Amino acid sequence: MALITWTAAQYGTKVEICDDQHKTLFGLLNELHEVAGGDDPRAIGPKLDALISFVVEHFKTEEKLMQEKGYSGYAAHKAEHDKLVAACADLQAKFHAGQAEVTQDTTKFVKSWLDSHIPTVHMPYEPALNG
Repeated sequence: MALITWTAAQYGTKVEICDDQHKTLFGLLNELHEVAGGDDPRAIGPKLDALISFVVEHFKTEEKLMQEKGYSGYAAHKAEHDKLVAACADLQAKFHAGQAEVTQDTTKFVKSWLDSHIPTVHMPYEPALNG
């Protein structure tokens, strides 16, 4: 069963490229969630790497759009992104060094971050990015 499902009502920003990327992000998170709860810990690394790589790509896309449109909330939004990327990079390094585990609690944390971040931080940028 999927951990997170994209719906326009809950996660739609009305910025097509961002919504499309959020759908991909949710799919990657669901894939990591599935293997994090499984019996093969070797399956986790590639899924973790794919998710983090896509998160970084997505954030760059959003940040570029915000800068191009002169979005007034850019600095605060980027700070949120930078904080999450730093935490992801730390987890990724520790996981590959055998110093941390990635469990379904980890994926549930990411889901809760998305549940908070998209409605409160992403949705307000729609008028500026579509303007």
